[in-house]
Amino acid sequence: MILISLLALPFVAALLSFMLPKQAKTLALLSSAIAVLITLYLSMHIAEGALDVSQAWLPDLGIQFALHADGLSCSLSLLTALVSFLVFLNLNNKEVSKTNSFYGLLLFAQTGLMGVFLASDGMLFYFFWELALIPIYFLSSIWGGENRIKVTFKFFIYTFIGSVMMLAGLIYLGLQTPGADAFSYHSLVAVGNSLSNTQQISLFVLFFLAFAIKMPIFPFHTWQPDAYDEAPTSVTIFLSALMVKMGLYAVLRWLMPVLPEGVNYWSNAVIILSIIGIIYASIIALQQTNIKRFIAYSSIAHMGLMCAAAFVQNDLAIHGVKVQMFTHGINIAGMWLVVSIIENRFQTKDMNALGGIATIMPKLAIAFVIIAFANIALPLTNGFVGEFMLFAGIFSSTHPNHILYMVLAGLGVILGAAYTLRMLQKVVFGTASSTQEVKDISINEWCVLGIVLSLIIALGVYAKPLLTLTSF
Repeated sequence: MILISLLALPFVAALLSFMLPKQAKTLALLSSAIAVLITLYLSMHIAEGALDVSQAWLPDLGIQFALHADGLSCSLSLLTALVSFLVFLNLNNKEVSKTNSFYGLLLFAQTGLMGVFLASDGMLFYFFWELALIPIYFLSSIWGGENRIKVTFKFFIYTFIGSVMMLAGLIYLGLQTPGADAFSYHSLVAVGNSLSNTQQISLFVLFFLAFAIKMPIFPFHTWQPDAYDEAPTSVTIFLSALMVKMGLYAVLRWLMPVLPEGVNYWSNAVIILSIIGIIYASIIALQQTNIKRFIAYSSIAHMGLMCAAAFVQNDLAIHGVKVQMFTHGINIAGMWLVVSIIENRFQTKDMNALGGIATIMPKLAIAFVIIAFANIALPLTNGFVGEFMLFAGIFSSTHPNHILYMVLAGLGVILGAAYTLRMLQKVVFGTASSTQEVKDISINEWCVLGIVLSLIIALGVYAKPLLTLTSF
């Protein structure tokens, strides 16, 4: 029942938001707050054993309504609930056109994300995958920037192609063992493992392309900077903190167990692409003056590092990936929340037009510096433990060229520190570019950023709860 409630809460709240426009804000905030409490409870008790829900849905097609919660799915469900709550809390004192539709679509996206992280039936996973994406298309195309239609169409084409490939792969696997549970997780794992090496190698391409587009991994990343730049900040937080995790989660949950020989065959190529993406995105970030595009390329670099570590196939590295998925989600959400405040106050996203925020808005400057340091995994911040585990796992792996991969990935981390410090120097320090009077963080904004900062410091000082949760 507890798993179903995580899907029912945002879904019902979304329907009510469309029908009750005046209560949309309250419904969204309340439902997401309850979801945080439920996922926290689930996370604290998951050590007692994984939870499962399974019942017939479309038995003639071999599709079940099956949900599963373990440490990985709990951590990402908790992340989804937390980020959704932060988004709705941040929007609490802001006016949005067509309020009911905006909140309703965000809640539908939250429902889809929860479903992706909890589904244990392949077709149900695909259903929620699409449910998470479709609201984002509408949100970006209606409430986005000047070039929103062009950018949203590009995003749609990329993700549509990936979704079709994943669907084709799922159908092929399901047809191998027809029955009432043909698409169940255990059936797909058994079928996938029984396929020949050639079949697994071919199917890997179908699934990985879908997941690589979502992460995104070089060279499938080109939609992301444009989408982040044009989408409303609230939507961008969903994209950056949560939806890019869908692809990496799918790799860990579905791709590696189902097609192990395909993973072994392609792992070297994926790691190389990921490392190219890390260095490429970092170099582009160094040149950026648009702060939204800067964060987009920073995210590409971070996801590249996590993907490379995952395909090394070392237990320590994979555990680090699970930790980093959660902490990166918190940190990147914090970055976007700060950017939304800056854009609201100064009406610009050009870093050259900013500067001296430390003298104008000292509270925001302190928050921004802490979040930025967490984003580059400075010790005593939440990003350090996961990143340390990533590199320790890569170093101790038996994968060919693992030392070279570690060195190149380390170069990406150094570049990450360089472009982050450059951004802070431009935006936070130096001479103030604006002479206008600007209010520092409001009480509502301070509450939102306070939650992010608390998580950064708390998990940086004492990471054991997160380490324990992601170990199951």
